Amino acid sequence: MNVLVVGAGSMGQWFARTLSERAGASVAVTDTDSATARQAADAVGGRAVPTDTDERFDVVSIAVPMPVARVAIEEYAPLATEAVVDVTGSMTDPLAAMAETVPDRQRASLHPLFAPTNAPGNVAVVTAAGGDTVDAVVDALAAAGNDPFETTSAEHDAAMESVQAAAHAAVLAYAMASEDVPERFHTPVSSGLQSLVEQVVGGEAGVYADIQAIFDGADAVADAARELADADHDDFVDLYEELS
Repeated sequence: MNVLVVGAGSMGQWFARTLSERAGASVAVTDTDSATARQAADAVGGRAVPTDTDERFDVVSIAVPMPVARVAIEEYAPLATEAVVDVTGSMTDPLAAMAETVPDRQRASLHPLFAPTNAPGNVAVVTAAGGDTVDAVVDALAAAGNDPFETTSAEHDAAMESVQAAAHAAVLAYAMASEDVPERFHTPVSSGLQSLVEQVVGGEAGVYADIQAIFDGADAVADAARELADADHDDFVDLYEELS
């Protein structure tokens, strides 16, 4: 299996390395930053190819930021002879772009629900048009210790409103609202929140911004916080008990 990974960021490198190590794939990497593509290719034991390549590949994997997924699919999916997959993080629009661009290829959207540094973990999978090649890709992810599970694009994207957009907004809002206090004052709850703040803030700002732009969820957190702030004692108790 020869694979082209479009996008040389951390997720693209993780996917390329996994396919190389677990499926014996020959991996090529392309990126708008040619130096980054070369570095990524060296890191995963592959090769870099220019962005204007017309080389054909068994599999094309799109690993670019969500806002440019459609553009990348339209440009590179035709280079695939067997299958196109993406690991961008959203599913509905990438799958629609694949169906429009390469309706005769195997197509799947894969979302590793973790940062590459936290692998392995759960991988959401929507198989729009299956076959042996998509199966081999998913099997490689499973062989690396991940847990792929089938879902739908609607179910996935709705879930991301809670587990990504709302969760990140809540953690970052706490970071913005809280004061820096000595460690001895922290409670188990605040220590847990502080640990989450460090995990989120240690990531890539652009990735978190893309999530907020693509998925709803932050407004619901803001509305809930305002409802709690405005509640009197009895209303607060009612809201609390609804969660119990």
